[in-house]
Amino acid sequence: MNETNKNSVADHENPAATTSMGDKVENKTEANKPAVRSVPAKKTVATTKRTRSRSTPKKEAIVPVVKAGKPVDVTNPEFYLNREINWIDFDRKVLEQAEDKSVPLLERVKFLSIFFNNLDEFFMVRVANVWKQVQSGAEATGADKLPPRRQLSEIGRRVRDLTDEAEELWKKGLLPELEKQSIRIVDYAGLPQKKREILSKYFDNEIFPILTPQAIDSGHPFPLVSNTSINFIIELVSEKDKSDIRYARVKCPNNVPRFLYLPKGKEDIDPKLGFDSSYSEVNVVLVEDLIDGCMGKLFPGYKVNASGQFRITRNTDGEIEEDEADDLLAAVRDYVDQRRFGDIVRLEMGRGMPVRLADILIEHLEVKPHQIYKQKIPLAFSDFMSLGCIDRPKLQYKPDPTKLAKELDGETDCFEALKKRDVVLYHPYDRFQAVLNFIDQAARDPKVVAIKQTLYRCGSNSPVIRSLLEARRRGKQVTAVVELKARFDEERNINWAEELERAGVNVVYGFVGLKIHAKLCLVVRREEGGVKRYVHIGTGNYNASSAKIYTDLGLITADESICADVTDLFNVMTGCGEITNYRKLFVSPKSLRPSITKLIQEEVALHREHGNGHIIIKCNQLVDGDIIAELYKASIAGVKVECVVRGICCLRPGIAGLSDNITVKSIVGRYLEHARVYWFNHNGDERMYIGSADMMNRNLNGRIEVLTPIDNEKIRRNIMNNILRLQLSDTEQSWIMEPTGAYKRYVRAKGVKKVDAQNAQNHLKSLY
Repeated sequence: MNETNKNSVADHENPAATTSMGDKVENKTEANKPAVRSVPAKKTVATTKRTRSRSTPKKEAIVPVVKAGKPVDVTNPEFYLNREINWIDFDRKVLEQAEDKSVPLLERVKFLSIFFNNLDEFFMVRVANVWKQVQSGAEATGADKLPPRRQLSEIGRRVRDLTDEAEELWKKGLLPELEKQSIRIVDYAGLPQKKREILSKYFDNEIFPILTPQAIDSGHPFPLVSNTSINFIIELVSEKDKSDIRYARVKCPNNVPRFLYLPKGKEDIDPKLGFDSSYSEVNVVLVEDLIDGCMGKLFPGYKVNASGQFRITRNTDGEIEEDEADDLLAAVRDYVDQRRFGDIVRLEMGRGMPVRLADILIEHLEVKPHQIYKQKIPLAFSDFMSLGCIDRPKLQYKPDPTKLAKELDGETDCFEALKKRDVVLYHPYDRFQAVLNFIDQAARDPKVVAIKQTLYRCGSNSPVIRSLLEARRRGKQVTAVVELKARFDEERNINWAEELERAGVNVVYGFVGLKIHAKLCLVVRREEGGVKRYVHIGTGNYNASSAKIYTDLGLITADESICADVTDLFNVMTGCGEITNYRKLFVSPKSLRPSITKLIQEEVALHREHGNGHIIIKCNQLVDGDIIAELYKASIAGVKVECVVRGICCLRPGIAGLSDNITVKSIVGRYLEHARVYWFNHNGDERMYIGSADMMNRNLNGRIEVLTPIDNEKIRRNIMNNILRLQLSDTEQSWIMEPTGAYKRYVRAKGVKKVDAQNAQNHLKSLY
């Protein structure tokens, strides 16, 4: 689910061991070697047709064959999966979490909302880009070389199958279960008269003054509809002249509560109609249902003859004219304003939309048949995340135990502790408060003279921002490198940047043509022996909220070489320098790609000499064609390659003669797997790197990303045993990728030891 967004995704935020060619999956990890089986398509509310499409996708069902004895062309498009199609497979895993009855009920509602939120972002960005390629007649751009028109057709087929399944899950699965728990989604029209009167009065006082009915006729052109808003199209008949038929549009305001909570049996209700934990039973009315029921009040003298709800998704991936802009801040602000009205990519129409109203929408919005999606459940289902967050602890995950690193507990002198050893944190099992304490202590420490910080997505109420402002108030030199182009967070980052500037912070907006995605904090301290530097390098954002649901790693170190590298990098980001190679860090777009490529090639060379080649990759996305080609070469040479990829993976594992030494699995569960770890055996002289970079072209070529080495042998061993091997041995939340590109849920066979990689009990020991 956008990086702020659970298994998103996004960028995001909401998604067992090795794959064989047969019906069984063999776990080859050192930590656990159970005999297990792959998962047949599990029975759900979906039809047989939908189940077939999920287990055997039409386009990826054929496994490429490598002819024995002939050189292998590792760039052959047949050996690569399409990134857009593979993304849909990721969102299917999120949907399966919503279907999983072992997941608490309200958490299942959250997963379903994440599934729909992911789809919104997918259409706004990825489908919009494919549609643009179709319109322009562009050639295929991915390593798989699938033509854009075929991509668009396959996307539509798969998305419709999945949304059908999601709708059935809501109507026949989750709604009845919610009702059993005394949480009922009810229609306004079906409520008792006294409840309707209460809601009608609420409508009159709180909603009616906000609404703006807009006529549609020769004098009133069809209004401009903003992205992802819920709207009504209405047919009206004059009460005086039945032949006088008119049409109108009403937008459902996004600044009123979507869910109106009515305690069962109570007539004295809080006029705010918010949820109260004292409600043992509650009826929930959707605000659009209330507006629909009271619609006639907007059109005096006319009767509402018919109405329907619709929602459009627009292209939000427009280009910022950075090269021509004198002021990047102003250019991004203009882009944010314009994005609400980008080209239409999708039109969703609600249940019961009359054909004549649908025809009016299609005509005025000028949409094509492939852009039209009819939905049988409430539109904008991503909003149902808030329903899943109501106060019903028995229907939600129990809070996991967490620990606070004693070196960073806010009481200990963290700088003295960091001189002795590095600290590695694994969130959310290590509380993110440790990072906040590090920054806050730096802000208040009289010996600290400067703080430099990158900010990509820091949230709406950011403790990091507060600490930077406090540091500035205390006279320290503070620099914030704010990435204005963080998708869907642009407006928030503009506001933070302006507040920091007003306080006297040196604010830098990054590069033209490059996003700054690295997660860095540099603290400069004047001590008795001279100036000393301390650095935090993370895999995730400085966002205290997402740190509770994302798994991320962070290194805090006083290593002189790493600190010098980070100092140089900040100078590059704020000035105009150029550095090709750093002392220890891998930094894109200059050194990260060649460094990872070199490590893969060295693993091949060492394997040929010693026979122990082994690579483990844990990341969010594995898409870059050149990196995949190097991994194919490594597999052909006999190197064992194990990949844990949460999201998109364009590599095909398990193809004889090409990737039979490569396995790919995905873990999608309670927490969004977000940490990136790259490990190379290197003939026993192990190399491990963590950081912000996924193996995607945009990360390697179009962003400033950082990978830092884990030099401490104990920390490296702990990350290997307590994260990598544990996840490779997971039996509870794993999906195994087959050579076709399809995923199958791993099911633990009878007698096989249970391994739950996301169980907090496995992570309560420190990694350092």
